[in-house]
Amino acid sequence: MDKELFVLAQRVGQFLVAQGTTIALAESCTGGLIAATLTEVAGSSAWFDRGFVTYSNQAKIDLLGVKPETLQQYGAVSAETATQMVSGALAHSNAGCAIAVTGIAGPDGGTLEKPVGTVFIAWQWRNREAVVVRKKFDGDRQDVRRQTVWIALEGMVL
Repeated sequence: MDKELFVLAQRVGQFLVAQGTTIALAESCTGGLIAATLTEVAGSSAWFDRGFVTYSNQAKIDLLGVKPETLQQYGAVSAETATQMVSGALAHSNAGCAIAVTGIAGPDGGTLEKPVGTVFIAWQWRNREAVVVRKKFDGDRQDVRRQTVWIALEGMVL
């Protein structure tokens, strides 16, 4: 486990305990890496509710309620899809907040409009609007995934 990510995961856990809530995740391009990072922290069962690894479009539809029309119109890697993923994670969990990530980790799959390294990260608290950012990360697949985890978790404690 990356030491810096572990320390950040501990901070997220402390923050969630202080808020008296739990978190749910909806991960695509990270394939469960955010969940693995958070659950590396001893005692995370007190604040980690569940994670959805929805790599395929069908999984996004089946498990999170992402609308097929959204995927068709905007693509899996979009602010619209990330928003529906994070809302779906809340709707299908008991968590008070959620994070969703969808992107192109590479090395293939990029386009001119959405090059490799393009990632959308969404955060949402129950009964509030989602916040979504678009990031463009550099590096190889591992670098893109690590940076995605970092920004996703950092966004919880900033």
